[in-house]
Amino acid sequence: MFNRKPTPMRLSYVTGDATAPMGTDNRLIIHCCNNIAVWGGGFVLAVSKQWKAPENEYRKWFNRVKGVLPMGAIQIVPVAENLAVCNMIGQWGTDNEDPKNPPIRYKAIRKALRKVRKYCLQNHVSVHAPKFGSDLAGGDWTVIEGIIIEELCNKGVGVTIYEWVG
Repeated sequence: MFNRKPTPMRLSYVTGDATAPMGTDNRLIIHCCNNIAVWGGGFVLAVSKQWKAPENEYRKWFNRVKGVLPMGAIQIVPVAENLAVCNMIGQWGTDNEDPKNPPIRYKAIRKALRKVRKYCLQNHVSVHAPKFGSDLAGGDWTVIEGIIIEELCNKGVGVTIYEWVG
C-alpha cells in the first residue's frame, strides 16, 4: 500500500457573514478563543446571536477543567444540520495592551488547526471562518493565513474566509 499525497485545496475569500457559511456540505466554522473563558467581544458576539450552544459549551468546558483551557485544544459544537462551530484555544488571556506580546499564540493556532484538519478529513467537512486571531487577539493575519494554508489547504481541506463589510 502507498500513501497518496492529499490534493491541495483553495483558500478563498468572500464578502459576507461567517455565521452564515455558503454551501450545503458539511461545514465547520472555526474561530479563536481565549483560554480563560472570557466570551464577550469580537466574532463570538455574532456566534452567540445565532446560537447559544457554542458559548454554553465553552463555559462548561472551562468549568470542567477548573482552570485555564489548554492552548491548541478544540471543541466542536454542532449548531444545525451539516454545520458546527469550532472553539479553538489560540489566545492566552485577553490583555492586548502590549503590542510586543499580544494574546495570540501562533503555535497554539497551528496545533488547533492540525486537530481541525483531522476532523475535517475524517468527516468530509469544509472550513469557514472570519479573519480570526487578527483583531482582539492582536495577531498578524498574514502569519495566520500562512498557517491555515500549511495546515489545512495544502493538506486537503478547503477553507473560505469571510470578510465582513458592515
